[in-house]
This record gives sequence, C-alpha cells and structure tokens, in this order.
Amino acid sequence: MKKAKTIITFTGIFILLFSYGSMSGNFEQQEVTKSTQTTSKSTQTTSKPPQTTSKSTQTTTKPPQTTSKSTKTTSKPKQTSSKTKSTSSKPAQTDSKAEQDKKSKDVGTVTIGTQKWAVANLNVNVFRNGDTIPEAKTNKEWVAAGESGKPSWCYYNSDPAIGQKYGKLYNWYAVNDPRGLAPDGWILPGDADWSKLVSYLGGQAAAGSKMKSDSRWNEGSNGTNESGFTGFPAGYRVENGTFQNIGSIGIWWSPEENNPLSAIDHYLSQGSSLGRSNSPKQRGESVRCLRK
Repeated sequence: MKKAKTIITFTGIFILLFSYGSMSGNFEQQEVTKSTQTTSKSTQTTSKPPQTTSKSTQTTTKPPQTTSKSTKTTSKPKQTSSKTKSTSSKPAQTDSKAEQDKKSKDVGTVTIGTQKWAVANLNVNVFRNGDTIPEAKTNKEWVAAGESGKPSWCYYNSDPAIGQKYGKLYNWYAVNDPRGLAPDGWILPGDADWSKLVSYLGGQAAAGSKMKSDSRWNEGSNGTNESGFTGFPAGYRVENGTFQNIGSIGIWWSPEENNPLSAIDHYLSQGSSLGRSNSPKQRGESVRCLRK
C-alpha cells in the first residue's frame, strides 16, 4: 500500500511539472507574438514619414504653377502697350483734320473777289497789345473822350444786348491808335480797300444792295446780301453822345483822316448804293476788319 501511495505521489508531481512546463512555453510564445506585433506596429508607424515626405514633395511642385501664372500675367502689359500705341495714333489724325479745315475755310470771313472780309463788326475792348480801350457809358464820358482826342468805345444806347448783334461803336481815335485796334492777322481797310470791294460788286450804285443784310433794316430797306458782307444797320453815336439811325444806316470807319477834325468813312443807307463821306473824329461808328 505504501508503494502504491508513493507511485501515485510521484506521478502527480510529474504531471504537475509537465503542466507547468507547457504553460510556460505558451506564455513565452504569446510574449514573442506580442513583441512581433508591437514591432510590426512600430514598423508601420515608421513607414508614415515617407508618406509625409511625399506630401512635402507634392507641395513643392506648386511654385512652378505659380510661376507660370506670373508669366501669363506679365504678358498682359504687352497688350496694354499695344493699345497705348493705337491711342497715340489718334492725335495725328486730329491734327491732320484741323490742318485740312484750316486750308479749306477761314472761320469768321467771307471771300469777296480777292479779299477776305470779316462777317461781323468788330467787338473788342482791348488793343492788339492788350491795353484796355476805355468804355464811355454816359454822354459826358463820350464828349470828354472826343474833346481830348482819346480812344473810346460804347454799345448803341449803352445796351450790351444790342452790342451782341451789331458789335461796338468806336471813335476815330481808337481806330487810329498806334497800339492797333485790329486783332492780330487783321487790318483796318483803307479807302483803297473799300474802292476795290465796290469795283468787284459792280460799282458804287449796285454794291450797296449786295452788301446789305437781308434782315433788320427798316421796312423795305433790306438788301440781298449777295456778297455775304452782311452789312447790318447798326446806327452811330454823334459828338454830343446821343445815338441815331439804328435800323436805317450802317457806317464804318477808314483809318485815313480827311483833315485834323474829320476822317473818311463808308456807309450803307436805305438805298442800294455804298456811300463815302467825311465825319467828325469824335463820332462813334462801326469797324469792319479785313484779313491781311
């Protein structure tokens, strides 16, 4: 019986040791497996940087695209400069047109024969050098200027609205002033110039009707204005300062004097002729200029 117990005891110890060895082996295999899995995870983790590096590489490829856009953008100024050239070519065309217009017509003139006359009475208040011509608004101012031999001008009835239609009236001292009443490029027609005009229009008797305007004259006194001179009946101012004969007479100074007290003028009246007379230098009359 003792032997049997002893055998059973050894057999139990042997089984116990065998079981323990098997369990230890399993534990070691599990630990190895875990280490392998951990190492694998570490390997996978370390594999991520190449992907990150790849992204960086993709990011670095963008600047060439940006540079390409810049290149396209720099090409636009060339188109703009091309437009600038086109625009700069326009002034040349404008200048050319202006030159052609200047050759084809002289604004403010009418050609009668070989002469170019202004189409309106003079309406300036300064001499050619820029000095002011005094205006005489009252009869007293007008008389004082005439008696002292000083230049002066006025509107008919001192009314600027009438002046816009008929121009200014000047005393002869303004006409004869050395500073020059006629603007640059113009002259005051002398007796010989008026005679040339009359001759071209068919003589003194026929010239008047062709020079008179076809309106503004008193009833039945309008002309044909065939010449284009457009002679309006602007009237005049006498020596004492009163105004007379608007609607029935148009009268223009010549620069020549007749004597120390009077000078030559030419006039249109209710008839069909152009008259010539001598008037006191203090009188206020119209002025019509002639191109040089």
